[in-house]
Amino acid sequence: MVRDGARFDVVVVGGGHNGLVAAAYLARAGRSVLVLERLDEVGGAAVSCRPFPGVDVRLSRYSYLVSLLPRKIVDDLRLPLTLRRRRVGSYTPLGARGLLVDAADHERTRAELTRFAGPREADAWERFGAATARLARRVFPTLTEPLRPAAEFRRVVDDERLWDALFAQPLSGLIETEFADDTVRGVVATDALIGTFAPMDDPALRQNRCFLYHVVGGGTGDWDVPVGGMGAVTSGLADAARAAGARLLTGASVTAVDPDGEVRYTIGDRDCRVTGGHVLAAVAPDTLARLLGDTPNGPAPEGSQLKVNMVLARLPRLRDPLADPRRAFAGTFHVNEGYAQLAAAYDRAATGGMPTLPPGEMYCHTLTDPSILGPGPRAAGVHTLTLFGLHMPARLFADDNDGARAKALRAMLDSVDSVLAEPIEDCLLRDGDGNPCLEVRTPLDLEHELGLPAGHIFHRDLSWPYAQDAERHGTWGVETAHERVLLCGAGARRGGGVSGIPGHNAAMAVLRTSPTRRAR
Repeated sequence: MVRDGARFDVVVVGGGHNGLVAAAYLARAGRSVLVLERLDEVGGAAVSCRPFPGVDVRLSRYSYLVSLLPRKIVDDLRLPLTLRRRRVGSYTPLGARGLLVDAADHERTRAELTRFAGPREADAWERFGAATARLARRVFPTLTEPLRPAAEFRRVVDDERLWDALFAQPLSGLIETEFADDTVRGVVATDALIGTFAPMDDPALRQNRCFLYHVVGGGTGDWDVPVGGMGAVTSGLADAARAAGARLLTGASVTAVDPDGEVRYTIGDRDCRVTGGHVLAAVAPDTLARLLGDTPNGPAPEGSQLKVNMVLARLPRLRDPLADPRRAFAGTFHVNEGYAQLAAAYDRAATGGMPTLPPGEMYCHTLTDPSILGPGPRAAGVHTLTLFGLHMPARLFADDNDGARAKALRAMLDSVDSVLAEPIEDCLLRDGDGNPCLEVRTPLDLEHELGLPAGHIFHRDLSWPYAQDAERHGTWGVETAHERVLLCGAGARRGGGVSGIPGHNAAMAVLRTSPTRRAR
């Protein structure tokens, strides 16, 4: 237990992966650190679990792939983490044919694109890929450095045409100029819409910022599979923090934060308080504002996704006779994500209607990493399938979450069935109680379970990774109006995804402003 009224150098509010990164860095630098986590385990959205009775499979329940976690953080904290590259980039079915993007074989991808959409589209794909690859190499290393002013960041990008098309104009212009085929346009556009509810021509450029973070991860843009599932990421971080001397207290629900560093929380039926020289908030900015008694700044966040986890007795058959399911499901499997389909789904959801055949994407973790399967399921050929449905904003679930959840799930499964050769439900494994191994989460479910405001997986709309206003955004993009209170969650500037970047940057902000006591 923690003594009531105890003082720490740093109190971290929230034990998600970013909070753990910050705690590990600061404890290794000799700071006394306390992490307060509301749930019974740390990890936030980066956790694994066995949700189906009698089924020995550890699913990554919420977040599921890793791209934005810098190698620097893994090395600095000596994390025993293995990320495995997916051989297949994506597969997109269209009737009885499909488009397979091979992540390792560029010649094969070119041949596929030429067969599917013609040589001009293949040329455009290669040009676009080269431009985003160069962008990733130049931009990604800056994310763990002090924020650069916009003009300096523009020089880092060093591509005026791309700067105008991606940082100044709606992404629709770039996609529609570069590509002619509706399916290919959709494959490119989906990176702009994961967890972001926006049209491709949104003048606020929310889709552009989402796209940027999806294509720069790791300096390559690749989205990798964490061996052992997302829980392996969290357990490594928690072990690193504890080994360095940080204290992790679970079941501790923070009720108030004072700008002078006092943090009040409840644990069981006890009201407690501690004080930190700094308070690092690994929670959403709106949540921090409520804890401080401040007024939230900016529009209210709104999540926009339907997350479905499945365990399959076997992979489903495809309509494309040339496609091998073991390859098609190993990468990102696009479901009704043509460019026009994405626009139609957004328009319907924006006016309060549930998309009829919602766009979404799936991938099979176990084709790349079977370690999450117990011996029995592995011998039986069982597989997991993660489905992320787009354009499912929280507003659709506000009046009747249970009813809307059932309706959204049915629509999503119908959408999946429309591109397969057999119903996906026929492939589901049954759990020990005889029920199909399927679970679904709406934005409001994520708000209830994880504290994400309206289920927003990035805590709020993503920001540009540079300082548009140096005075307001601070040195590291984690500063708040209160000197001793810093953001270290996904809502910080350069936050979002399983990255640890906000945690690293908040730790650096603390270490650069106060003297180091002792090294670990």
